[in-house]
Amino acid sequence: MSELKVLNSYTRQKEVFTPITPGHVGLYVCGPTVSGESHLGHARPYVTFDVIYRYLMHLGYKVRYVRNITDAGHFEEEGREAEDKIAKKATLEKLEPMELVTKYTNLFHWGMKQLNNLDPSIEPTATGHIVEQIEMIKKIMEEGYAYEMNGSVYFDVKKYAEHYPYGKLSGRVMEDLLETTRDLEGQDEKRNKQDFALWKAAPPEHLMRWISPWGEGFPGWHIECSAMSTKYLGTEFDIHGGGMDLQFPHHESEIAQSTICNKHVPARYWLHNNMITINGRKMGKSYNNVIKLTEMFSGDHPLLEKGYSGQTIRFFILQTHYRSTLDFSNEALQAAEKGLKRLWEAYEVLQKLEVTGLKSTAGDAELDAKVKSLLLELDEFMSDDFNTAKVLANMFELVPVINSIKDKHIAPDALSVDTMQLLQSDFKLYLEDILGLKGDEESEDGKLDGVIGLLIEIRKEAKARKDYATSDKIRQQLTQLGILLKDEKDGGVSYSFA
Repeated sequence: MSELKVLNSYTRQKEVFTPITPGHVGLYVCGPTVSGESHLGHARPYVTFDVIYRYLMHLGYKVRYVRNITDAGHFEEEGREAEDKIAKKATLEKLEPMELVTKYTNLFHWGMKQLNNLDPSIEPTATGHIVEQIEMIKKIMEEGYAYEMNGSVYFDVKKYAEHYPYGKLSGRVMEDLLETTRDLEGQDEKRNKQDFALWKAAPPEHLMRWISPWGEGFPGWHIECSAMSTKYLGTEFDIHGGGMDLQFPHHESEIAQSTICNKHVPARYWLHNNMITINGRKMGKSYNNVIKLTEMFSGDHPLLEKGYSGQTIRFFILQTHYRSTLDFSNEALQAAEKGLKRLWEAYEVLQKLEVTGLKSTAGDAELDAKVKSLLLELDEFMSDDFNTAKVLANMFELVPVINSIKDKHIAPDALSVDTMQLLQSDFKLYLEDILGLKGDEESEDGKLDGVIGLLIEIRKEAKARKDYATSDKIRQQLTQLGILLKDEKDGGVSYSFA
């Protein structure tokens, strides 16, 4: 077994992974902000770190995987108006904030099941850890690295940078931060533009608010992850993961907060997956190219030619190394769909091949050596910064061998019994246990999507005929079953599960 090496974003070096406590791994991954539906871009980090979680367990580690839910206090310091996304969306949807949070948390969990992601060990929420966040803010203030202004508390980045390497993770320097920080609401009460909020005073209309030493308010976005990772993984843990877009300001701010409270950088290794682009362009609301997971599964989006299963999306993500940009297109998804089908069919053939009765020596020594080499490289590739792309490439090289044995173009005893057993066991280990893939057959969920799609079409036709009674009946009965239809401005219809 090759020793595990990871690319540490903090040091920008590939390093041998050595856990703090032998045999144990503490893994923290930033979870979703549940003010809306998860989209295709969210699928990548959670699939990536699900595979990392699976591989660490395969290596024999006892892993505590913590992935939080941001259900309060996520407001952006850079690029957007300062706002609480949960409270704003709750007002728009005419829901109580926690009703909205529950709706989108359930939808997130449903999406993760479609992708076949394992549940984390612990899934803490920001609202469940307000006390821990307040205590951490108080400690930062006692250390002299935060200050209160009008009921809000800000982290003093300039003072921190005088003593610690602020910007080391993201590669930003203080001069750049001063030039790029925008003038946002509340900036005038900060000492410096680059300071970020640890606690925000709640205006009278703000729905989510808690009592604190500084008045009623809500926590900043960054402090929650520092508080929860410390509580469940200790003051120093092994791996902190997330998307590359979180390096700044979120992870940089986490490092600063935790360094002041705990006297060292919170995680030993920082791992970041790259972004998903759509036809070469970054996915974002401003480009109108965000595809929700429910839309990915149903195909109900202008950029989609059809719906794709969770397994096709998972396979599509794993075909590219997690640190490389992944470009979405219908062609790429359809190629992934065919690729997964081909790989899985070969796996099913392999499972049925009889190994008993084969000779201990190979009938074709050269082929036997080639197959063994391809299999042995699987561990090497995964241990080299979790290179799923190379693992899948090797597995595809083995597909013609398997099919040729099935078609009797290669004699069953061309491979030794040991090699055949290794081929069968490694295919199961990697395909199912480590990569977390399943057969991309039409599942019950796929059938359900088809039925809902049919009902949506029937409803559209009814509305076109002005048969509003039938249209309303379909909507009402689907609602009673927990399936919510939403008529979009462009005439399309999306659905979600209540």
